[in-house]
Amino acid sequence: MSRRQVSSTRRFVDSGNFPFYGALHSKSRSSPILSIALVAVGAILLIGYAYSGSGKFRGEAVSRIEGDYTCSLEVQRAIPFLKKAYGDSMHKVLHVGPDTCSVVSKLLKEEDTEAWGVEPYDIEDVEESCKSLVGKGIVRVADIKYPLPYKPKSFSLVIVSDALDYLSPKYLNKTLLELARVASDGLIIFAGTPGHQKAKVAELSKFGRPAKMRSSSWWIRFFDQSSLKENETAVKKFEQATSKSSYLPACQVFHLNPYH
Repeated sequence: MSRRQVSSTRRFVDSGNFPFYGALHSKSRSSPILSIALVAVGAILLIGYAYSGSGKFRGEAVSRIEGDYTCSLEVQRAIPFLKKAYGDSMHKVLHVGPDTCSVVSKLLKEEDTEAWGVEPYDIEDVEESCKSLVGKGIVRVADIKYPLPYKPKSFSLVIVSDALDYLSPKYLNKTLLELARVASDGLIIFAGTPGHQKAKVAELSKFGRPAKMRSSSWWIRFFDQSSLKENETAVKKFEQATSKSSYLPACQVFHLNPYH
């Protein structure tokens, strides 16, 4: 009767010729905590390498932050400097643009300032505070390609952010003149900077088209064609106010006289 051949691998392990086997086997029985600790340390090292070594995850995080940054957020940062530039003209302000609830809420916290907002796009999944502003009529949802529901010079200042970047030239001229029509003291435009894509693919259904980042020279020519003049006094005061701090606008800021 023939004997079954024992594999060389089994003999190698069973005979104790496999280095470290006995040590690992005994440690696994005597110290399971050590094995868990080694696994945990390995996981931490892998995560650290992924974030700092390759840079892949870190780069994705920065992209998300940059992609979410909007000129409406820039307006909130600029409020202290706008108050210094415009003084008493900041008492009755209309903001037009996406995320207007946040801008209006910020403005309402300022002393002696009344604020209203126009959201050019449907408001979805907003906070209760925003729904409250809409319910009170402080914020309206309106298509800015059509006349605004306000009388001429209804507001001392009109601030618009992001919204114009999504308009085609076909509607831009009408909308710009309409914004200037309802302002008595000035129109302030926060526009995107060329090279920065604002609309993500998921947002195209909301905005209808990708943002068009236009250069400052393009805007200046357009303002001139629309008979809108730069508010030189406000420009100087705004520059003086910002020069005394570390504030650097991430968006283009244009100060215009109202349309008469």
